[in-house]
Amino acid sequence: MQFELAFVLLFAVATAVAIVARYFQFPYTVALVVAGLVLGTAHAFEPPHLTKGLLFAVILPGLIFEAAFHVDFRKFWKNKLAIHALAIPGVVAAVALTALLLSPAVGGLSLVQGFAFIHALVFASVIVSTDPIAVVGLFKMLGVPKRLAVLVEGESLLNDGTAVVLFNLIVAVALGGQFTASGAVLDFVKVAGVGALIGGLVGFAVSQVIERVEDAMVEITLTVIAAYGSFVVAENFHFSGVIATVVAGMLCGNWAANTGMSATTRVAVESFWEYLAFALNSIVFLLIGMEVQLNSLLDSWVPILLAYLAVLLGRALVVYGVSALLRLSSERVPWRWSAVLTWSGLRGAISMVLVLSLPEDFAHRELLVNMTFGVVVLSIIVQGLTMPPLLRRLGVTGQRDVYQEKYEMARGRLGAVHAALGALESMRRSRDIPADVLAQLEKDYEQKANAAEQELSALKQQTNRFHEEEHQEAVRRVLIIEKDALLKAYQKGAIGKEAFEHLSTELDERLAQAKDAEAHVSLEDSAVEREPVRS
Repeated sequence: MQFELAFVLLFAVATAVAIVARYFQFPYTVALVVAGLVLGTAHAFEPPHLTKGLLFAVILPGLIFEAAFHVDFRKFWKNKLAIHALAIPGVVAAVALTALLLSPAVGGLSLVQGFAFIHALVFASVIVSTDPIAVVGLFKMLGVPKRLAVLVEGESLLNDGTAVVLFNLIVAVALGGQFTASGAVLDFVKVAGVGALIGGLVGFAVSQVIERVEDAMVEITLTVIAAYGSFVVAENFHFSGVIATVVAGMLCGNWAANTGMSATTRVAVESFWEYLAFALNSIVFLLIGMEVQLNSLLDSWVPILLAYLAVLLGRALVVYGVSALLRLSSERVPWRWSAVLTWSGLRGAISMVLVLSLPEDFAHRELLVNMTFGVVVLSIIVQGLTMPPLLRRLGVTGQRDVYQEKYEMARGRLGAVHAALGALESMRRSRDIPADVLAQLEKDYEQKANAAEQELSALKQQTNRFHEEEHQEAVRRVLIIEKDALLKAYQKGAIGKEAFEHLSTELDERLAQAKDAEAHVSLEDSAVEREPVRS
């Protein structure tokens, strides 16, 4: 079958699966994998194989860039300690723990002759990266706290790069290379650090050009160049393309989009990347299902089950260990969230491509491939399907609050209306549009603003939580303005160093208190029951 026809059929299947999944409220990515398993078993048609070239050249840069583009850097930075702890030392620890658990289980029980610790270490480096796409959509649908979603997405963005670097280092050792701790650390820092530098340079250059052009199609093309260009350049020089694309995506999404794109252009850019992510996810999850050989997996079901349990236990130990350490910092993570972080660690296409890239004569390659494919499928189906009941059981979903969706819609509508009123005022000052036209439009939008404000007021009478959230947000913003004014006064010489340091310390303490209060209200409110509807 021709390559082009195979892709047409893949998109046709993906479309049908998307419609069915939406109708039955079934996780879309899980449905894609199941559909792929059915099609692969039935040998319906010959699909393109999920090769390293296809994933690294086409799929991975687009998916990573789209995710990084939509990450709010301020939220990411507020959780930098937790994200980096999980994504770098956490990944290293997960590799070691998984290998330590798996090696005696598979080798010690005489399931496989000659299966040594180094083979378990290779498998652990293959499987350690997470792919939470299947659960991120559920998070949004179920109203999971935003900080928890940021932790899951942020960790996934960074741990892909960490996993690829570790995989290359460990495979080199398994093939006879020499290993030293200092050399491994130096190689890791060099590969990841220079990758981040390349991504920063590409993202900066693209952002500069975006600020100087006013053409939506050109600006969309520039973001594509940033996504794939940063990846290709970094990989070409043997540095981390994943890390490069993450940095380029965050620069474009948080700088270029905010300062260089008009509102119309930004809508066009976000629509383009939203569709591209949908298309790439559809292809990759279908191919995951179609790559799996069920007969081969069933023959290796015992090692696969042991591997799955080792991976799950290793991740749980890392997540709960990091959570315990974070309780000593300002980025504390509730224990219920640790369970979600553990269970949301689904595995995906990167693991499958990494294991397929092993040399054909690599010891126990077939077993490693079967274990990897089996764990990927088990994690997507088992964890993906059980995530909604787990979230409800742990009480970290906002579905119990019947007002949440109405509140967000009313607040979003009010923000949009105020932005439109600001634009109309700007038109009035510039006299681009006749005053009589503007007067009628302003009247219409003021009516919409009044309606939204009345809706918000009515919702706040039903529950105090929204008022508390807005109050804490306002307090934090005002304190930031206070601190900025204090710094400017010190720089101008209006106040001395001693007064500045004393007042700055006071403001920092108040900011920390406001941050804790805001986090308690907006992030852990799902742990308590919502107030009943008042008649």
